[in-house]
Amino acid sequence: MQHDNGNICAMVFAAGLGTRLYPLTQDRPKALVEIHGKTLLETVIQRIIGSGIRQIVVNVHHFSGLIKEYLATHPFDADIRISDETDFLLDTGGGLKFAEPLFGSADHILLHNVDILSDINLNQLIEQHITNNAIATLAVRERVTSRYLIFERATMRLCGWENVKTGEKRMEVPCTDGVPLGFSGIHVVRRDILDHIPSGQKLSMTPLYLDLAAQHPIYGYLHQNDQWMDVGKYDDVVKLQNQDKYL
Repeated sequence: MQHDNGNICAMVFAAGLGTRLYPLTQDRPKALVEIHGKTLLETVIQRIIGSGIRQIVVNVHHFSGLIKEYLATHPFDADIRISDETDFLLDTGGGLKFAEPLFGSADHILLHNVDILSDINLNQLIEQHITNNAIATLAVRERVTSRYLIFERATMRLCGWENVKTGEKRMEVPCTDGVPLGFSGIHVVRRDILDHIPSGQKLSMTPLYLDLAAQHPIYGYLHQNDQWMDVGKYDDVVKLQNQDKYL
């Protein structure tokens, strides 16, 4: 679909097993866990629609039939297509490649994890991505995590990755003033990134980004002042359910 920032569609990663949310995921997928009467999937889809995107792909695996039924009975103001990974969970990179036939003529794809709640300005993220002509732009922020992406402070170009628990580190681009930032689970990619992903393989986006970083500039989009929550854990959801409002 045409968007103010170009031809863009979106993909919601909703295929995860939701093991960290158990027992909420005992009888449903993570995407259909509710907070204040709204499923995580509805919240994320509405945010994407609010940014002007009307073509959305949702990947499914765990309790895939329930998500299909939910989307069939809850109409949204968008063309929603299902990428069915019921037989084989492909992770984010493999899932993106598997969904390639569903992206139509889109030049760019907004990727959004279903368990991320945020008021980030998606249009600004997309605009920066297109202005930089980046192959990928990753929403990031300063926060405590075990795994950090490392960016050159002046340019926000991705240089490397570090796991502070294991001491593992990958530096792909020389970096004079590196800043470690946490990835926010929201990113935009240019369509041609699909050419770099092997078909039918389970693959995460993070190693893919590191593999590409030297030859294809990848940038961070710092959104420090936005509200942001990863609700992938049981305690996070319970805490939010006990609050009057979120976001």
